[in-house]
Amino acid sequence: MKRRIFIENSLKGVAGITLSGNLLSCLSTKNQEPTAFIDRILPAPKNGGFRDDNYWIWGSSVIKGEDGRYHMFASRWSKDVGFGNWVSNSEVVRAVSDTPAGPYTFEEVVLKRRGPEFFDGMCTHNPRIIKYRDKYLLYHFGTTYDFPLPDKGNPDMGEDNWRKAWMNKRVGLAISDSVYGPWERVNRPVIEPRPGHWDASITSNPAPAVDPKTGKILLMYKSSTNGLIPPLLLGVSMSNSPRGEYKRLSEDPIFRFETPDNNHIDVEDPYIWWAGDHYEAIVKDRSGEICGEEGGGVHAWSKDGVKWELFEKVKAYSRNILWEDGTRTHQNHFERPFLLIEDGQPTHLFAAVGSGPKAWQFENTWNMVIPLKTEK
Repeated sequence: MKRRIFIENSLKGVAGITLSGNLLSCLSTKNQEPTAFIDRILPAPKNGGFRDDNYWIWGSSVIKGEDGRYHMFASRWSKDVGFGNWVSNSEVVRAVSDTPAGPYTFEEVVLKRRGPEFFDGMCTHNPRIIKYRDKYLLYHFGTTYDFPLPDKGNPDMGEDNWRKAWMNKRVGLAISDSVYGPWERVNRPVIEPRPGHWDASITSNPAPAVDPKTGKILLMYKSSTNGLIPPLLLGVSMSNSPRGEYKRLSEDPIFRFETPDNNHIDVEDPYIWWAGDHYEAIVKDRSGEICGEEGGGVHAWSKDGVKWELFEKVKAYSRNILWEDGTRTHQNHFERPFLLIEDGQPTHLFAAVGSGPKAWQFENTWNMVIPLKTEK
């Protein structure tokens, strides 16, 4: 099937490339291809990552702290309510380990509920931690609502309230001199929706990267035109400083993939990093039409954060997991991928996974970790 791929390449418009046959051919212009990202993946430790049987655990972000230990910032909410209550009950917590692989031990709630008068006062979710000079930046999204917090006695908020909480999602930021806090929460969203544009409904799922030479922060975010109605798309912005204005680099979404009879996002949940002279990203392939596996990962690169190219060896990761004991499992979901970068190289891949009878019906969820081979 022919497929039209749109990759935003300037402020003036969108470039279209029609491909047939091998979707991956001739997309990368890099002279030297690195090892295929998926070939860097090593067996995963069964006791690695972070889990707590009393809580739903979701999207994680890990950094080496000033104490030499590894600190995971993650989403959690009580199992007194259902998994779907992430939109109302999630909070950001910190867990620690002496090694990148873990296991991680819970230490504290970092972003607590602070009241419905704040844009992120009732729920915080999907954190991304980065170091910016001598500061730690904790990006997340938050929401607020005016109905009672769901609890064990009243877990069902109802469809209308669920949608209300979902539509109030905004990207937020907290800043600290230490991974231990205290955290100063910026009391306005980092980036707001734009009425009348493709990103009119929400801003969520931030993915930041810092160019250490310039100090500029590239920030991707997710949004949509009509709330929960597809497509959900990715935008990109940049700021000269953490508190500065995050200016959109394009009026249109990036990574926009279309088929002749549909217009939907094929990728989401990006993780981006500065790789010395360019940006790289791993992104979840929702349909599987890019990397060949539904829910698998895509590896891409960009000079400016706006025009993105797929590596010829495009597959980044798989939902089929090889464990250290030689067993294999197929995860129903492999969500919110995150990379630990040390000395400029990815060393560990983290993702939110779960067990249950079928997709989105979980008995347990946790953040798993996969060690990576490093490039010489």
